[in-house]
Amino acid sequence: MPRYKADIAGGALKVYESRLVADLLLNEVSASDWRKAIEIDNVLQKKSPGTARRQASLIRARLVTMTPDLWRLVRDGSKPVATQAVFAAALAHSPLLRDFLTLEVRDHFRSGNLTLTRSHWRSYLDACRERDSQMPVWTTSTADKLGDTAFQILLEIGMLSDGGRPVLQPVYYQPEVLAELNSGGFSEILRAMQAFI
Repeated sequence: MPRYKADIAGGALKVYESRLVADLLLNEVSASDWRKAIEIDNVLQKKSPGTARRQASLIRARLVTMTPDLWRLVRDGSKPVATQAVFAAALAHSPLLRDFLTLEVRDHFRSGNLTLTRSHWRSYLDACRERDSQMPVWTTSTADKLGDTAFQILLEIGMLSDGGRPVLQPVYYQPEVLAELNSGGFSEILRAMQAFI
Protein backbone atom coordinates (compact mmCIF):
# COMPACT_ATOMS: atom_id res chain seq x y z
CA MET A 1 0.00 0.00 0.00
CA PRO A 2 1.51 3.37 -0.99
CA ARG A 3 2.52 5.80 1.76
CA TYR A 4 1.91 8.82 -0.44
CA LYS A 5 -1.54 9.48 -1.88
CA ALA A 6 -3.33 12.48 -3.34
CA ASP A 7 -5.10 12.90 0.00
CA ILE A 8 -4.92 16.69 0.06
CA ALA A 9 -6.46 17.10 -3.40
CA GLY A 10 -9.88 17.77 -1.88
CA GLY A 11 -8.90 21.19 -0.66
CA ALA A 12 -7.09 23.19 1.97
CA LEU A 13 -8.07 23.38 5.65
CA LYS A 14 -11.78 24.27 5.26
CA VAL A 15 -12.14 25.44 8.85
CA TYR A 16 -15.79 26.51 8.60
CA GLU A 17 -16.83 23.14 7.17
CA SER A 18 -14.62 21.33 9.68
CA ARG A 19 -16.48 22.98 12.57
CA LEU A 20 -19.75 21.58 11.22
CA VAL A 21 -18.34 18.09 10.68
CA ALA A 22 -16.75 18.14 14.17
CA ASP A 23 -20.18 18.92 15.60
CA LEU A 24 -21.70 15.91 13.81
CA LEU A 25 -18.90 13.67 15.12
CA LEU A 26 -19.26 14.95 18.68
CA ASN A 27 -22.99 14.31 18.54
CA GLU A 28 -22.31 10.77 17.28
CA VAL A 29 -24.97 11.03 14.58
CA SER A 30 -26.16 7.88 12.84
CA ALA A 31 -25.23 7.15 9.23
CA SER A 32 -28.69 8.22 8.08
CA ASP A 33 -28.54 11.49 10.06
CA TRP A 34 -25.06 12.12 8.66
CA ARG A 35 -26.36 11.68 5.12
CA LYS A 36 -29.37 13.90 5.85
CA ALA A 37 -27.17 16.69 7.26
CA ILE A 38 -24.63 16.56 4.43
CA GLU A 39 -26.69 15.72 1.35
CA ILE A 40 -30.24 16.85 2.11
CA ASP A 41 -29.92 19.72 4.61
CA ASN A 42 -26.65 20.73 2.87
CA VAL A 43 -25.08 22.08 6.07
CA LEU A 44 -21.77 22.58 4.24
CA GLN A 45 -23.58 24.79 1.68
CA LYS A 46 -22.13 23.12 -1.40
CA LYS A 47 -23.49 23.35 -4.94
CA SER A 48 -24.17 19.63 -5.32
CA PRO A 49 -24.72 16.63 -3.02
CA GLY A 50 -21.68 14.96 -4.61
CA THR A 51 -19.38 17.86 -3.70
CA ALA A 52 -20.82 18.00 -0.19
CA ARG A 53 -20.34 14.24 0.24
CA ARG A 54 -16.71 14.34 -0.98
CA GLN A 55 -15.76 17.29 1.22
CA ALA A 56 -17.49 15.90 4.29
CA SER A 57 -15.76 12.56 3.71
CA LEU A 58 -12.31 14.21 3.46
CA ILE A 59 -12.89 16.34 6.57
CA ARG A 60 -14.19 13.38 8.57
CA ALA A 61 -11.19 11.27 7.49
CA ARG A 62 -8.93 14.06 8.79
CA LEU A 63 -10.76 14.57 12.08
CA VAL A 64 -11.07 10.89 13.03
CA THR A 65 -7.27 10.72 13.24
CA MET A 66 -7.62 12.91 16.34
CA THR A 67 -9.34 12.82 19.74
CA PRO A 68 -12.84 14.12 20.59
CA ASP A 69 -11.12 16.80 22.71
CA LEU A 70 -9.43 18.09 19.57
CA TRP A 71 -12.79 18.00 17.74
CA ARG A 72 -14.09 20.30 20.47
CA LEU A 73 -11.26 22.73 19.76
CA VAL A 74 -12.27 22.65 16.09
CA ARG A 75 -15.95 23.19 16.83
CA ASP A 76 -15.79 25.63 19.73
CA GLY A 77 -12.36 27.24 19.55
CA SER A 78 -11.45 30.71 18.30
CA LYS A 79 -10.50 31.00 14.63
CA PRO A 80 -6.75 30.54 15.37
CA VAL A 81 -7.43 27.56 17.67
CA ALA A 82 -9.79 25.86 15.21
CA THR A 83 -7.43 26.50 12.27
CA GLN A 84 -4.45 25.00 14.10
CA ALA A 85 -6.49 21.99 15.29
CA VAL A 86 -7.66 21.30 11.72
CA PHE A 87 -4.05 21.69 10.53
CA ALA A 88 -2.95 19.02 13.02
CA ALA A 89 -5.69 16.69 11.76
CA ALA A 90 -4.70 17.32 8.12
CA LEU A 91 -1.09 16.43 8.96
CA ALA A 92 -2.17 13.26 10.78
CA HIS A 93 -4.29 12.24 7.79
CA SER A 94 -1.75 12.96 5.04
CA PRO A 95 1.81 11.59 5.09
CA LEU A 96 2.38 13.57 1.87
CA LEU A 97 1.70 16.86 3.70
CA ARG A 98 3.35 15.77 6.96
CA ASP A 99 6.61 14.71 5.30
CA PHE A 100 6.62 17.92 3.25
CA LEU A 101 6.89 19.89 6.50
CA THR A 102 9.19 17.46 8.29
CA LEU A 103 11.63 17.07 5.39
CA GLU A 104 11.37 19.90 2.85
CA VAL A 105 10.09 22.86 4.90
CA ARG A 106 12.32 22.06 7.90
CA ASP A 107 15.32 21.97 5.56
CA HIS A 108 14.43 25.46 4.29
CA PHE A 109 14.23 26.84 7.82
CA ARG A 110 17.56 25.26 8.76
CA SER A 111 19.36 26.54 5.67
CA GLY A 112 17.84 30.02 5.96
CA ASN A 113 16.43 29.77 2.42
CA LEU A 114 12.90 30.85 3.32
CA THR A 115 11.55 31.04 -0.23
CA LEU A 116 9.32 28.13 -1.25
CA THR A 117 8.53 27.60 -4.91
CA ARG A 118 6.69 25.11 -7.11
CA SER A 119 10.05 23.64 -8.18
CA HIS A 120 10.72 22.78 -4.51
CA TRP A 121 7.40 20.93 -4.42
CA ARG A 122 8.25 19.03 -7.60
CA SER A 123 11.65 17.96 -6.31
CA TYR A 124 10.00 16.93 -3.02
CA LEU A 125 7.60 14.67 -4.98
CA ASP A 126 10.57 13.12 -6.83
CA ALA A 127 12.18 12.34 -3.46
CA CYS A 128 8.87 10.85 -2.23
CA ARG A 129 8.88 8.48 -5.20
CA GLU A 130 12.39 7.33 -4.26
CA ARG A 131 11.16 6.58 -0.72
CA ASP A 132 7.91 4.94 -1.83
CA SER A 133 8.05 2.77 -4.95
CA GLN A 134 4.27 2.26 -4.79
CA MET A 135 3.52 5.98 -4.96
CA PRO A 136 1.10 6.77 -7.82
CA VAL A 137 2.47 8.54 -10.90
CA TRP A 138 0.54 11.81 -11.07
CA THR A 139 0.11 14.04 -14.10
CA THR A 140 1.85 17.40 -13.94
CA SER A 141 -1.49 19.14 -13.40
CA THR A 142 -2.37 16.84 -10.47
CA ALA A 143 1.09 17.26 -8.93
CA ASP A 144 0.79 21.05 -9.26
CA LYS A 145 -2.71 21.02 -7.78
CA LEU A 146 -1.44 19.08 -4.77
CA GLY A 147 1.37 21.61 -4.41
CA ASP A 148 -1.09 24.51 -4.62
CA THR A 149 -3.13 22.93 -1.81
CA ALA A 150 -0.04 22.36 0.35
CA PHE A 151 1.04 25.99 -0.13
CA GLN A 152 -2.49 27.22 0.59
CA ILE A 153 -2.50 25.26 3.85
CA LEU A 154 0.83 26.83 4.87
CA LEU A 155 -0.62 30.24 4.02
CA GLU A 156 -3.76 29.58 6.09
CA ILE A 157 -1.76 28.46 9.10
CA GLY A 158 0.60 31.45 8.79
CA MET A 159 3.78 29.49 8.01
CA LEU A 160 3.93 31.13 4.59
CA SER A 161 3.64 34.92 4.47
CA ASP A 162 0.91 36.54 2.43
CA GLY A 163 2.28 38.71 -0.36
CA GLY A 164 3.80 38.92 -3.81
CA ARG A 165 6.81 36.79 -2.86
CA PRO A 166 5.74 34.56 0.05
CA VAL A 167 8.41 33.43 2.51
CA LEU A 168 8.41 30.88 5.30
CA GLN A 169 7.99 32.15 8.85
CA PRO A 170 7.52 30.62 12.34
CA VAL A 171 3.99 30.14 13.70
CA TYR A 172 2.73 30.90 17.20
CA TYR A 173 0.59 27.94 18.21
CA GLN A 174 -2.22 28.34 20.72
CA PRO A 175 -1.43 26.72 24.11
CA GLU A 176 -4.61 24.62 24.16
CA VAL A 177 -3.77 23.09 20.77
CA LEU A 178 -0.23 22.20 21.87
CA ALA A 179 -1.51 20.84 25.19
CA GLU A 180 -4.05 18.56 23.46
CA LEU A 181 -1.47 17.24 20.99
CA ASN A 182 1.06 16.63 23.78
CA SER A 183 -1.43 14.82 26.00
CA GLY A 184 -2.69 12.75 23.05
CA GLY A 185 0.80 11.55 22.18
CA PHE A 186 0.92 13.21 18.76
CA SER A 187 4.67 13.86 18.79
CA GLU A 188 5.11 13.23 15.06
CA ILE A 189 2.39 15.79 14.27
CA LEU A 190 3.95 18.34 16.63
CA ARG A 191 7.33 17.83 14.96
CA ALA A 192 5.82 18.59 11.55
CA MET A 193 3.91 21.62 12.87
CA GLN A 194 7.11 22.97 14.42
CA ALA A 195 9.27 22.58 11.32
CA PHE A 196 10.82 25.98 12.09
CA ILE A 197 12.41 24.77 15.36
